[in-house]
Amino acid sequence: MSKATRWAWVASVVTITGIGGVLAFLLSIGDTGPRGFFQRHYIWLFWLNAAVAAVLVIVITVAAVRLAVRVRRGKFGSRLLLKLAGIFALVGFVPGLLIYAVSYQFVNRSIESWFDVRLASALEAGLNLGRGTLDGLVNDLSNKTRDAAEHLAESSSAPQLLVMERLREQIGARTVALVSGNGQILLSSGGDTSSLAPDRPSSAMLRQARNASVVSQLEGLEDEAAALQGEARIRALALLPNTDMRLGVSGAGSGERYLMVLQRIPSSVLANALAVQTASSEYQQRALERDGLRRMYLGTLTLVLILAVFAALLLAVTLGNQLARPLLLLADGVRQVAKGDLSAKTVLASRDELGGLTRSFADMTGQLAEARGMVEQSVAQLESARTHLQTILDNLTAGVIVFDELGRIDTVNPGATRILRLPLSAYRGRTLADVPQLHAFAQAIGQRFDQHSPELGERDHWQDAFELQLDAGQDVLTLLVRGAQLPHNARLMVFDDISEVVSAQRSAAWSEVARRLAHEIKNPLTPIQLSAERLQHKLESKLEGADQAMLVRAVGTIVNQVQAMKQLVNEFRDYARLPSAKLSALDLNALVSEVLTLYAEAQEHGHLRAELALNPPLIAGDATQLRQVIHNLVQNALDAVAEKADGLVCVRTQQAFTETGEPRALRLQVIDNGPGFTEKVLKRAFEPYVTTKTKGTGLGLAVVKKIADEHGARIRLANLHSGGDEGETVVGAQVSLSFSKFATAATDAGNSTVLPKPA
Repeated sequence: MSKATRWAWVASVVTITGIGGVLAFLLSIGDTGPRGFFQRHYIWLFWLNAAVAAVLVIVITVAAVRLAVRVRRGKFGSRLLLKLAGIFALVGFVPGLLIYAVSYQFVNRSIESWFDVRLASALEAGLNLGRGTLDGLVNDLSNKTRDAAEHLAESSSAPQLLVMERLREQIGARTVALVSGNGQILLSSGGDTSSLAPDRPSSAMLRQARNASVVSQLEGLEDEAAALQGEARIRALALLPNTDMRLGVSGAGSGERYLMVLQRIPSSVLANALAVQTASSEYQQRALERDGLRRMYLGTLTLVLILAVFAALLLAVTLGNQLARPLLLLADGVRQVAKGDLSAKTVLASRDELGGLTRSFADMTGQLAEARGMVEQSVAQLESARTHLQTILDNLTAGVIVFDELGRIDTVNPGATRILRLPLSAYRGRTLADVPQLHAFAQAIGQRFDQHSPELGERDHWQDAFELQLDAGQDVLTLLVRGAQLPHNARLMVFDDISEVVSAQRSAAWSEVARRLAHEIKNPLTPIQLSAERLQHKLESKLEGADQAMLVRAVGTIVNQVQAMKQLVNEFRDYARLPSAKLSALDLNALVSEVLTLYAEAQEHGHLRAELALNPPLIAGDATQLRQVIHNLVQNALDAVAEKADGLVCVRTQQAFTETGEPRALRLQVIDNGPGFTEKVLKRAFEPYVTTKTKGTGLGLAVVKKIADEHGARIRLANLHSGGDEGETVVGAQVSLSFSKFATAATDAGNSTVLPKPA
């Protein structure tokens, strides 16, 4: 709720409370106000009540509708405000309703008690008593005045003024006067100092006195205030008997005379009489206003109840906002903090506990923001360090794998994926044994870590070499593995592929052996052959029969074995002295076709065929060395299918392209349907003297491997299975060379060797 809205609610509360105060004041003065106040002002009071009630209903309705809309829209804090408003309204309404019920009964019974029959009878009796008292005073004065008139008539010889003064004292009157027949004051005794003579009696009173001899009446009761000040009196007038000239009044004519007596009414008697009379008059007036008075009292009481409920609702909204505002600020702040927003929070400008709570929350949020800034800075530094470390790991040629305390893969660098040729990143969170083809390797690594556990007193790092073959037909990887223990029982494994180093060492060793064998064996072979031939030449003519035949066979055997030894020595010499490749632009299809012309007989019998790619790119290669590679592979394949009637060797060239359609590699494949490679050959096929033939040195594939390395080509051996790669029945073998170096414009045109393409 905005500040202007809150001030509007406060102004409404003040206005309606003021109107309610005025109505309460009017209700409180109902018994003490002027006579007939409610009856005289009933109309405008009614419409004022109606207007106030209408304003109350409108304001309450607007407040209720606004609150309902807030709740329906799900505005934050509306339900809390509704609950507080309901509580405050209930607190104001229930006691108000109870008081209203009690007051309603009290007003009804009070009004009924005001007009009780006994009260009316008492007022009537009091009124009669007052009247009787006044009538008694009047009659008493009348009798005294008649007696005084007779006494005055009999006292003709005494001075009349003295007689009248004596009569006034005896009667206890205020004024005694002698009045003529026309009402003129002839003589008076006593009276007020404000006037020289008493008031003259009226002509009507003179007539009554003439007829009845004496008459009396009350005067000065019209003005109650003046009557209480002494203006109320009793006037008595009596006819003097035998009134003629014998009265001897100086200056007076003949005729009748009257004695007039004026006596004040006692103030106590007059006050009681007037009070009873006033009470009786007001009682009669209220009796006439009885129903209207009841309606007005109950209506005003009802309006006061509505006002109380209205004030309770406004106070509920106002106080609810005052109470809910800091709570809503806190709740909204908590929600923002839960979302990660630690910006400066609004503080309630009050000195109470809720304001202090919002300030404390704002301070806490600020501290959290500072702490998060420090944490973010630390995280940024840690992330920078981690990025730096990850960059180092990504650029390491060695493979790195970090295992957590449960032996699961936590970190893998690209070098490990490249060396093992497996998607190790996909197995994060799993053990190394879960990776296909690495179960045995994982067990061996685990045993090495267990053997070098610091708990056993061993060093926390180790180093060892392992041989690993991922798939049948692939090269055997020789890995140099180093392991180390990390904090929190984590483990680090770093490994390098030293297969090329080991192969190079073996090749160097075999080259040295071949060189020495060629040097040590070739020299005595020629003398042995010459000596055997000389013996045959000298002894053949001297022997006959079986002896001659035996000599010929023995010499032939010696010569043949010497030739075989020479061939072996030549092969070792060629392996040891294989020259570096001289790369030039080369048409691989043309080279394959040239070599296959040497196997025309095999092609005629259907044991050899070629499947060459169309328009393959020129590769960078040495024609002499690649011709030897093709010849060795084709001869080995034909030897593998020689014992099968349906033996078949297929020489194939295939192109491999990138996603953009650019040439990626040119493959040379030699496929046969022979018995395939043995497990021993697959593991160490490219080492010298590894062969399955009964004849031969086993240097063919070793030479092929050296030539492939010179050309940067990748060689792969594999067995073909009837059920695919995972089948059990071997149905053939395949040797594949992938050339990725293509001839470019930079190739020396003078060194180009582009053979004619086959027709």
